[in-house]
Amino acid sequence: MDATEQKTQVLTDDQVRKKISRMAYEIYENNFEEKNLILAGIDGQGYVLAQLLQTELQGISDLNCTVVKINIDKSAPELSDVTLDVALKELAKKNIVLVDDVLNTGRILTYGMKPILSIAVKKIEVAVLVNRSHALYPIWPKYTGYELSTTLVDHIEVVLKKKFGVYLH
Repeated sequence: MDATEQKTQVLTDDQVRKKISRMAYEIYENNFEEKNLILAGIDGQGYVLAQLLQTELQGISDLNCTVVKINIDKSAPELSDVTLDVALKELAKKNIVLVDDVLNTGRILTYGMKPILSIAVKKIEVAVLVNRSHALYPIWPKYTGYELSTTLVDHIEVVLKKKFGVYLH
């Protein structure tokens, strides 16, 4: 980051953890009758968020949550092979929550669904930590940690390592 680029903290570690916990409760409320739930995280921060949601869900429910990684080339998702780290048959007839850290235009999440759409599932929902509301694709999150109005040139950085945080550049 050069000296002219400003970085503003939008959510602190504690706030991010509370948002993730609240999202897990909402996911459980809408899926409590299920025995199995698939959390399909977009490779990178989306996958990390899916793992964090799984940990929270295991602490508050008896849902059997499986985390699946969606591998996609984020720079050219329309040209890339979208793959999962499990066989597609493992997702059949299950509820799936597609997870990513930031929803900007919906492009990555739309293409991330590509392999899932080739099988019969019960339902697909979307969970994001930050929704920027620049919907250019027909993707709306069912579970949102934080709504943040930004311009298209703004950059949101989500940190889900030892210390959590959300930053606006």
